[in-house]
Amino acid sequence: MSKANVSRYEQSKGNVRWNQVDALCRVYGVSDTERQELIDLAKNSKVKEGWWVPYHGRLSAPMQMLLPIENESSRIRQLATNVVPGLLQTLLYAQAIKTTPGKTLEPEDAGEFLDMRMYRQKILDRASPPDYHVLLDESVLRRAVGGPAVMAEQLDLLLERGQDSNVQIQVLPFGAGAYSAALSSFIVYGGPDPLLDVIFIENTVGSLFLEEEGAREAHVGGFDFLCREALDPDSSAELIAEARKTHLRNRN
Repeated sequence: MSKANVSRYEQSKGNVRWNQVDALCRVYGVSDTERQELIDLAKNSKVKEGWWVPYHGRLSAPMQMLLPIENESSRIRQLATNVVPGLLQTLLYAQAIKTTPGKTLEPEDAGEFLDMRMYRQKILDRASPPDYHVLLDESVLRRAVGGPAVMAEQLDLLLERGQDSNVQIQVLPFGAGAYSAALSSFIVYGGPDPLLDVIFIENTVGSLFLEEEGAREAHVGGFDFLCREALDPDSSAELIAEARKTHLRNRN
């Protein structure tokens, strides 16, 4: 367990994960009975507060950890190199991704996934939404996920969301050149104390949470560097609009 985790719990910043409670109890020599009671408290305290309660039994372990962190974060920074981030996806775009060849979700599971994906986006519209800063590789705009009509609608949503005061969207154009392969898609969840930031990385083989100081510095530093390399929000919006027109031309 990292020092950042312990500090977060000591300052009542976020729910205590049940597996962390289990680890702490073992370190402190808590009896098995008391340990199980504390684990149950941690599990119940987490799931009762979130919108994801109805889905909890069907969520993967990484998602059970991710959703509370996402829900509690006041600042989210995300680099997206392959697809539009989930918090900014339209229903049809998300559906196109989940129904591509090779996906193993059954129709009912895909429907449930889409329900959750759309519900997650509500954090951007709540009374005190997180500050959401997104870096999109230009390839995300050009890739015809679901076809031209789906992409046109998706890019419309990006343009609309980019007008929100709590959302900032920048595009890394092809002209910016290559950037470190180590900086593939990732999300930084955090708040006023950068020492408590959590890095989330998801790929085809699994999910990873990073809280070590070195990992935080590498990813946050990389994000800040790419912000300087990317187009400013206004120029990014112009490129998004141009990509939208290209998709519409390809529709015929």
